[in-house]
Amino acid sequence: MNPKASSRSSFRCFRMNLQPPRRIAEPPAKAAAADGAAGEGRVEDALSHPIVLAERVRAAVKESESFKLECAEIGRQVERLSQMLRALARLASSPPPPLYDRPVRRVAAEVARSLERALSLARKCRRQNLIRRLVRITSVTDFRKVLSLLDASVGDMEWLLSVLGPDEPGGGGGGIVLSLPPIASNDPILAWVWSFIASIYAGESSDRVEAANELASLAKDNDRNKKIIVEEGGVPPLLKLLKEAAAPEAQIAAAVALFNLANDQERVRVVVSELGVPLIVKVLRDAPMRVQIHVARLVARMAELDPVAQDDFARENAISPLVSMLSFETFMEDDMKVHLGKQSIHSIIQLNKEKGKFAMAKSNSHLPQSSTHSRSLSDGVNRLGGHRKEREGETPEIKLKLKCSAAEALWMLAKGNVPNSRRITETKGLLCLAKLVEKERDKLQYNCLMTLMEITAAAELNSDLRRAAFKTSSPAAKAVVDQLLRIVKEIDRPSLQIPAIRSIGSLARTFPARETRVIQPLVTQLSHRDEDVATEAAISLVKFACPDNYLCTTHSKAIVEFNGVPPLMRLLRSNERAQLNALILLCYLAIHAGDNEGLERARVLTALEGVDRSITGQNLELRDLISKAVYQIKMYHADVHSHRIHSYSR
Repeated sequence: MNPKASSRSSFRCFRMNLQPPRRIAEPPAKAAAADGAAGEGRVEDALSHPIVLAERVRAAVKESESFKLECAEIGRQVERLSQMLRALARLASSPPPPLYDRPVRRVAAEVARSLERALSLARKCRRQNLIRRLVRITSVTDFRKVLSLLDASVGDMEWLLSVLGPDEPGGGGGGIVLSLPPIASNDPILAWVWSFIASIYAGESSDRVEAANELASLAKDNDRNKKIIVEEGGVPPLLKLLKEAAAPEAQIAAAVALFNLANDQERVRVVVSELGVPLIVKVLRDAPMRVQIHVARLVARMAELDPVAQDDFARENAISPLVSMLSFETFMEDDMKVHLGKQSIHSIIQLNKEKGKFAMAKSNSHLPQSSTHSRSLSDGVNRLGGHRKEREGETPEIKLKLKCSAAEALWMLAKGNVPNSRRITETKGLLCLAKLVEKERDKLQYNCLMTLMEITAAAELNSDLRRAAFKTSSPAAKAVVDQLLRIVKEIDRPSLQIPAIRSIGSLARTFPARETRVIQPLVTQLSHRDEDVATEAAISLVKFACPDNYLCTTHSKAIVEFNGVPPLMRLLRSNERAQLNALILLCYLAIHAGDNEGLERARVLTALEGVDRSITGQNLELRDLISKAVYQIKMYHADVHSHRIHSYSR
């Protein structure tokens, strides 16, 4: 059996049973060395101090007059340290690849402390007068302590050279080193992290992949490991591996490690500060599909956790390749023909113009381009042609995973972000999302639906986006609404119905008076057995009936005509959230359609007058809304109610 493979297997088994060690307080100098490592100068300067100290110790040992045997042993240890320090200095000054300096600075600081102790002890052994001998009492125990410190420093240096310098004295084979140096005996994770990062910096291709996989595994275990990896400088080499690796396996390993690390905003900001966003977007555009899956997941996580990353990805135009991934094999030829048949003459002319531009860009791709738009268009065509054969050769499972990851990334980029939502609608993203909601199932369908929900929520907040992307004459907008209504009516799954209902509610102000087909499915869902679905339907209908909607009167009458009042009355007996939204909708219906007999038959006035004060609480706006609703009903049905109009307000 391969000894190296055996040691790695043992490492994995050991790590699975390892509990995170208790943090031991570091000496102030050691903590300062760790904290200030990033702010120090060249690593050669950090090594020069212990090298000078070693020479001083050797000189002091030669001058010793007492404890000569013990001083000679100190001299032998210091000589070994001196050789290894000089070997490490040669490594630091050698040409690229760059030396990973985090463990070097820590070990150099520890070695310097040991040498200072040795120098102090050796100087006590020089020729001294009687008074100094009496004051400076030296014992064999002092030498044992110093020799123990020097032994530990030798062990640290041997480990460091085995990790960083395979060709130097004491160096190893250049692969991953799983042994523990004395400096990390209380925290083995630190030594493993150092070894893995060093291997990514300067190891062979297979070792770099394995090291990235091990970092990903460590990061997945717990947040403490993530913190150590980031603090010890693990992000830059992972980004470099993602960018420069020739093998997809190496890029996948780097992307997975970064994904596991970037699980909170602080660590996402570290990736952003290392200029990771442009690099990630470049890999997202150019990498094979297997790599793109993991890179798109990384984009989704970073965009979800950090608004700065969300904006940076949009600025680097990450949306365009994500939409291209979704649209790959989505539009079949016959679907396009049907779509063209439904378009206006003007739209067909515009589409033909775009086709002409693509053809011109492809034929003239070898000529200098006159504008940035032309260059990007040509690059897109060439890139698509270069990857087409590779994409078509992938398995359906890989293609599905890619689309799921791309849809999730678009979802997170659009979440709470109006400019990003606008960018998606300016591509063929809306029509593509609608097609996938129609054709796909499970995770991909859900991710596409959630993306649409975020885009429609942005459109609700921004009138320009609403008018541009969801105008009634837009084929893409019509396709989106058709699929949302189909989900609401035909698929009895709350996880899909709720985002579809919310999306329709967000678009309430885009529907004309004749579009009553969107009202009836929502009214039907007021009677859904799942209270969350029924409540979401009430919330969406409120957006149709509220005064902010200039067609509120027409929509309110349609809701009453579709028999929406009885299920609302039942919702008044549900949980607090359902009660509140049902009450608001009933008030709007009473205000805008108070003359309808359906309200009287359902005894809405009695319900409004008997509203529990715990629901309204100190909400003066809600109390005022109820008073207006009661007034409207009494005004239209005064012959039935003989008591005073303002009795409720008292």
